[in-house]
Amino acid sequence: MATTTAGPAADLTPEQRQSVRLTLRSPRHLKTEVLAGLVVALALIPEAIAFSIIAGVDPRLGLFASFTMAVTTAVLGGRPAMVSAATGAVALVIAPLVASHGLDHFIAAVILAGVFQVVLALIGAARLMRFIPRSVMVGFVNALAILIFSSQIPELIGVPWAVYPLTALGLAIVFLFPRLTGVVPAPLVAIVVITAIVVPMGMDVPSVGDKGELPESLPSLFFPDVPLDLETFRIIAPFALTMALVGLLESLMTAKLVDDITDTRSNKTRESWAQGVANIVTGFFGGMGGCAMIGQTMINVRASGARTRISTFLAGVFLLLLVVALGEVVAVIPMAALVAIMIFVSWATFDWHSVRPSTLSRMPVPETLVMLSTVAVTVWTHNLALGVIVGVLVAMVAFARRVAHFVTVDRALERRDDGRETAVYTVHGELFFASSNDLYTMFDYAGDPQRVVIDFSDSHLWDASTVAALDSVTDKYAHYGKDVEIVGLNQASRRMRVRLGGMLNTEH
Repeated sequence: MATTTAGPAADLTPEQRQSVRLTLRSPRHLKTEVLAGLVVALALIPEAIAFSIIAGVDPRLGLFASFTMAVTTAVLGGRPAMVSAATGAVALVIAPLVASHGLDHFIAAVILAGVFQVVLALIGAARLMRFIPRSVMVGFVNALAILIFSSQIPELIGVPWAVYPLTALGLAIVFLFPRLTGVVPAPLVAIVVITAIVVPMGMDVPSVGDKGELPESLPSLFFPDVPLDLETFRIIAPFALTMALVGLLESLMTAKLVDDITDTRSNKTRESWAQGVANIVTGFFGGMGGCAMIGQTMINVRASGARTRISTFLAGVFLLLLVVALGEVVAVIPMAALVAIMIFVSWATFDWHSVRPSTLSRMPVPETLVMLSTVAVTVWTHNLALGVIVGVLVAMVAFARRVAHFVTVDRALERRDDGRETAVYTVHGELFFASSNDLYTMFDYAGDPQRVVIDFSDSHLWDASTVAALDSVTDKYAHYGKDVEIVGLNQASRRMRVRLGGMLNTEH
């Protein structure tokens, strides 16, 4: 890291802008981080309460989880400025366990999920991120934007008429205020202005306090009262593993998105085990667990301009101070202000370039199909992990179909030195389960001369399906009493054929 003192934003590279040390030396940058943390904390409160209700637990569990997750990942995580807290994805996964076995089993599952995440990080699960195509990432982002927007719709239905002009005012502030100045984050201005209008006038509109009771004390250590035996493990392990996988996938996808926005790279393996440690810590403080939050992360990074761990750490600290020490003040903040902020976040998150007619007309149809399938499944199920998995599967199928058509076989008749006529087949392309299925049909078994040579110098055998297809070809020629010579196999292909050849097509 360079030792340059922090100056104007334009004087620092994106990597330098993530430096805690340089930020602490720059009052302007530090102010940005502090205010961003405050805005995120205010936005986290109603979200954490809502997710607690989804999970079927006391709102304090969601609020305490948001504090411990944010603080722990700020210190240990691999992605600066990313916000982790209690999330809807985790709430949906864990809710059935709360209903069937109660709070103690629920907390035990959160701790076990953290252990699973640490183990997954150590065995390199984060490296699987490179197999997620760009079209899936675009679908993930767009689906997330739609979900953020749709989650605000209930806040605008069946409410007093005053909510609508207040929300419109909030939208005007968050969209237009940055054009005037970037000294103060626009979301914070929207919260202050709308609260300053509502409270003195005594307007009867929904507020943060209507979402649930705020805690009045600090979180304390909690040890779940469950038997430490295999039966308990059998009950909680499926929920814990699902939570671990969903949480990791959502966190790593969010980290990749922030990487793109900030033009920086992050350590995904470090982020993976940090998420696990955060969930373990959260469980032992009686929290509901969580993962990265895309909405609050976008508020922090895109709307507020934060770039360091300071904003994430302060988001957790401010949240705890606000709900414990200033709960009465926080409770009067109108939900209209937070709804306006989240609508802005959904607009800023959506990749509008991806749906322009000019983009769609140039994009290959399979790529568009992958993006749309990711969006459709995610929005339909409200499960970001499931949407990404389906998108990757569709991309794999599309890729396999595309590559399967790249395999060609050329045939030529030659007369060798011994005077015998020989059919020489040259195979071009990568042979695997999709492309090798048609290999059997590309030879003239009956019409070929007595001697046949198949040249794989321009090809590669990738799997057992290809070896089986090649065995079928040689067996068919043997049925006609013709000699087949396989040439040109590279070392890896030859080893695979020696190991598996003649074993896959045996009739029992």
